[in-house]
Amino acid sequence: MATKHEQILQYIDELPIGEKISVRQIAKALTVSEGTAYRAIKDAENKGYVSTIERVGTIRIERKKKENIERLTFAEVVNIVDGQVLGGKAGLHKTLNKFVIGAMKLEAMMRYTEAGNLLIVGNRTKAHELALKAEAAVLITGGFDTDESVKKLADELQLPIISTSYDTFTVATMINRAIYDQLIKKEIVLVEDILTPIPETVFLKTTDPVSVWYGYKEETQHSRFPVVDQNMKVQGMVTSKDIMGHDPKTIVEKVMTKNPMTVSLKTSVASSAHMMVWEGIEVIPVVDDNNKLEGIVSRQDVLKALQMVQRQPQMGETIDDIVTSQIVLSRGKTKGKEEDIFKCDVTPQMTNHLGTISYGVFTTIVAEAANRVLRNYKKGDLVVENMTVYFIRPVQIDSTIEIHPKVLEVGRKFGKVDVEAYNEGTLVGKAMMMCQLLDRQ
Repeated sequence: MATKHEQILQYIDELPIGEKISVRQIAKALTVSEGTAYRAIKDAENKGYVSTIERVGTIRIERKKKENIERLTFAEVVNIVDGQVLGGKAGLHKTLNKFVIGAMKLEAMMRYTEAGNLLIVGNRTKAHELALKAEAAVLITGGFDTDESVKKLADELQLPIISTSYDTFTVATMINRAIYDQLIKKEIVLVEDILTPIPETVFLKTTDPVSVWYGYKEETQHSRFPVVDQNMKVQGMVTSKDIMGHDPKTIVEKVMTKNPMTVSLKTSVASSAHMMVWEGIEVIPVVDDNNKLEGIVSRQDVLKALQMVQRQPQMGETIDDIVTSQIVLSRGKTKGKEEDIFKCDVTPQMTNHLGTISYGVFTTIVAEAANRVLRNYKKGDLVVENMTVYFIRPVQIDSTIEIHPKVLEVGRKFGKVDVEAYNEGTLVGKAMMMCQLLDRQ
């Protein structure tokens, strides 16, 4: 018999996506103490099928397979950016497929904004409204609010409109970091991440006649099914080879292959793949500790999961990666002396809500330029000990900035770099950096 904790988890798991829950509600519905209900809700949050948001509450969200773990729900975004939900709370359970930086003209912005997107934009009410009408959610940066009419529209369309005090670059970095952190968790994929669960699993009972197998084969176009007893414990597997030549009225228990190989929810996909290939198995039942059926895993599921794991490094690009990839080295002369000059185009993703280069991006570019120039003196990696940055003039979107790093001093363990940034020949920023140099082992 299931424990109270397990009963609560099952109850939460069966709630409709988007349903709001509370400790008091769970305690009353299942006649348990509020402490027991609280612990179960926290466990459900750790398992990824509820999310708790300050000033909103706890809501049931879609549980994601590892192949979709890089997709965040809007509820998760609220928690990541310490956001406040201004409207559209009923849509917090939905999953975003892409985020768009709204640092361009309105017409261009809308060309990039599609259904299921998250538009990250500043205090531009018209953009908020048009994004919602395009079936995209909105994340307002800089701590700004929006019109009541926009909040009402968000409620009607069940699309969240969220406000955060962070700037656009910081928000994009935080979301990328969250996605990247989740991608790291994909390194070890378990059976529970890829299985076809019970509601979707076709199985036979030991007391069913063979004719039931023919019906399922016609319906699903598959020929291998697990066989369970009245307590849902796996007793066998039945395939076309097993039923061949038997009367349709014959009981499945008499023809099935008994004591089949099974795997648990926590079995790694790699281990399952080895087992299935070694034994020539196409479908393997997934069971709990009591041998009760939890679902099935097919060879196609395993192959797809292994391919997905191999692809994950290409999916983990951060905002820093995007910024540093824009930096190009060229040689130039300053006061008659030849030196390294780094050029970087300011793209929409690098700007704040005003459409100028953000402080975070400028810091990243400066640090990367210093890193590259110090490598000419000493091979290895560096860690920035301290940095003083001065913004002199704003740099607009679609501009090109030139970074002139000058090594003032370099020793065995430390390096000091002075950096100047220019836009169209005008000094726009300066930085002084002290870096610790690390030898590669």
